[in-house]
Amino acid sequence: MPIPEFIVELRKKIGTDPLWLPGVKAVVLRESAHDPGESKVPEVLLVQRADNGKWTLPAGILEPGEEPAVGCRREVLEETGIEARVTRLAGIATTDPMVYPNGDRAQYLDIIFGLEYVSGEAHVADDENLNVQWCAVDALPEDCPPKHRRAIEWALDKSPAPKFVI
Repeated sequence: MPIPEFIVELRKKIGTDPLWLPGVKAVVLRESAHDPGESKVPEVLLVQRADNGKWTLPAGILEPGEEPAVGCRREVLEETGIEARVTRLAGIATTDPMVYPNGDRAQYLDIIFGLEYVSGEAHVADDENLNVQWCAVDALPEDCPPKHRRAIEWALDKSPAPKFVI
């Protein structure tokens, strides 16, 4: 998806100065057995980003006034073509400060949700990603960033309380 229109308008006023924005990160899980009789292994939905080639979780910026869980489901569908149901708030953290290729700077309040797969065939559904795949949670690509790995761990943790960094 292109840069949200509200950010385009903000950037006209502030240029490339840092923005603090609300974002969502989606940990979409499904159980999968590759062979009959084999025990099921949790798999997570990953996207390969077009800007840096890394494998990450689907994520994005909330629109003004958008409910976080609604925005999370929207991002998953827009990026991967997958319908998913939000099952829990897994945690809240911050991302590292980012500098985009055009010089824009931003940092995000990262609202991390656990979701379960509902339907759809995973495919690239936007211009932000090069590839989409399901990956066993115990065999993540080496270039999956640490904060995305942490989000997956938080979503897999069955304790009722969301996680946060203290």
